[in-house]
Amino acid sequence: MRRTRPEPTDRSHSEGMPAPAQAPSVVAGVAGGAAWRHLLLLLTALPLALALLAFALQWRGGGVDDAGSRWPARLAVPAPSRLQSLHSSAASCVEVLAASAGPAFPYLRGWSFHFDAPDTHHPKVCVQTSTSAGLDQILPWLYYHKVVGVAHFLLFVEGKAAKPSVAGVLESIPGVKVVYRTKELEEQQARSRIWDETWLSGFFYKPCNYELFVKQSLNMEMAIVMARESGMDWIMHLDTDELLYPGGASEYSIRRLLADVPEDVDMVIFPNYESSVERDDIKDPFSEVSMFKKNYDHLPKDTYFGMYKEATRGNPNYFITYGNGKSAARIQDHLRPNGAHRWHNYAKSPNEIKLEEAAVLHYTYTKFSDLTSRRDRCGCKPTKEDVKRCFMLDFDRAAFIIASTASEEDMLRWYNERVVWNDKQLNLKLLRKGVLTRIYAPMAIVQGLRESGVFTSVIAAAVDNGKVQLKESVDRNRTGSDDPEDGPRTFVAANARKILSVVEPAPAHRDRDSGASAVPPLSPPGLDDTRGEVLAR
Repeated sequence: MRRTRPEPTDRSHSEGMPAPAQAPSVVAGVAGGAAWRHLLLLLTALPLALALLAFALQWRGGGVDDAGSRWPARLAVPAPSRLQSLHSSAASCVEVLAASAGPAFPYLRGWSFHFDAPDTHHPKVCVQTSTSAGLDQILPWLYYHKVVGVAHFLLFVEGKAAKPSVAGVLESIPGVKVVYRTKELEEQQARSRIWDETWLSGFFYKPCNYELFVKQSLNMEMAIVMARESGMDWIMHLDTDELLYPGGASEYSIRRLLADVPEDVDMVIFPNYESSVERDDIKDPFSEVSMFKKNYDHLPKDTYFGMYKEATRGNPNYFITYGNGKSAARIQDHLRPNGAHRWHNYAKSPNEIKLEEAAVLHYTYTKFSDLTSRRDRCGCKPTKEDVKRCFMLDFDRAAFIIASTASEEDMLRWYNERVVWNDKQLNLKLLRKGVLTRIYAPMAIVQGLRESGVFTSVIAAAVDNGKVQLKESVDRNRTGSDDPEDGPRTFVAANARKILSVVEPAPAHRDRDSGASAVPPLSPPGLDDTRGEVLAR
């Protein structure tokens, strides 16, 4: 019988040792590789799928859209044809007030500003101004202050601001009262108690800035009564080249800032910061200027005096214009103005505080054209002796002489040397020392208002509603020339003399008001001043 040969066996089996389990490890390796391949495939496909979804949504015009492309119908930019009916003085503002074609803060389009909603919050703040500016300056100024909580505006207008195409737009805005310089107004102001007091008498019978200072005080006196009748709690005088900066408040609101003021405080002083332009071609200061020089009151004395020469850059003073800030007053009995920068009280010395973080941002000489515009508003001779009669501050005097005697090329060179901050190394040094500071909030707010179509919409609405067609009888009763630049000058040259001829100078021995004299615009302390000295109030 044939035997089959036995199959060879592994040595380990023959010796009784177990064989290694190779098959399970191979299966596990294969399974693990497959899992990694699926994961990589998923990671690759997911972004592609999301990209395709986004493309499909954008192509269809639905789903998620770009906030910059949204334009609410109620804020749509009016067609140019709708604005052509405006007077040329207002139509020329469209370039500044209309939404930009570029992507400047485009995500702010579609902002909703409920300016027409009834104001039930307290305290209610009123801002008063005397202006001859156009819409390109007044509208950004006005709506910025609406955003920060100002409830009521009293605009004493003349010159360009009193033109029907400008004043009609302003009158259409809720919370705005326009006061024209009529003959009746001047006759009423000629009977003011101010003419019998001594605190303002040092500014009577002088031209240009001195006459303007008196006129501002008379307007402020009337504004107190109007603000009180409107139920306001606080009043403040601001020029249309000044913006309130409510630094230190729990929210960006002047109302919140004043709500935190103790009840026994009668007056709050806002130190001013001065604009520091970095170009000589600024068109819209509120949207293009972000660098400011801080006030003496907000700097350590060692820093202020240690950096004084570098911060002054050859100018007469640390600030090129005033440095004693502006103030807000609680509306109460016997309140009176104390010049354009302060308030006072006939019955008592007001209890006042000075804010440590909040400020008034003063956009002064921000445009090259400011040199000639100030020159055209004053008829003084461009001599060192005569300008002292017309201007209170040294830089204004020097600027008037340059604008009156130099060529445009020389004026531009002087402007760059004295006003424009084009030395980046010096700017950086002063920024690090805290002398200069960057403030972007007003810029963002004004650009947001513009991109939302607020300015152009209010102009278009005034045109559609016929608000710009004011009564001719009102125009005939207003004083001043038809030339918008002659508004303040006309008051100085003619109407002021008419008023002053009615009122006799107060006798020297008469002292019905024992309070402080009116506070004019004052320069900050200089190197010759005592280091511990504070600004005069």
